[in-house]
Amino acid sequence: MNSCTNDLRNKEVVNVCNGARLGYIVDIIFDVSDGKITAIVVPGESCGVFGLSHKEDITIPWCNIEKIGEDIILVRLESCPCPPPPPPKKKGLF
Repeated sequence: MNSCTNDLRNKEVVNVCNGARLGYIVDIIFDVSDGKITAIVVPGESCGVFGLSHKEDITIPWCNIEKIGEDIILVRLESCPCPPPPPPKKKGLF
């Protein structure tokens, strides 16, 4: 499958270990000697007013990419800086 960098940038990156939505690719790292992609970069967790303050970006080695789908890129990061999604709220009186 061939794809251009703009196609990759339009796909959301999700960690399969905890379901965390990491965001969209902001940079791609490649080896200039052979032209192969070695890693993708997603923005760090934002904080502060209007998300202006960011933690360090997350660099994901190409070998950690599990699957590239039409809309999503699944990656395996054992120690992700993002918290796992909260459990669903129970409906009812209690």
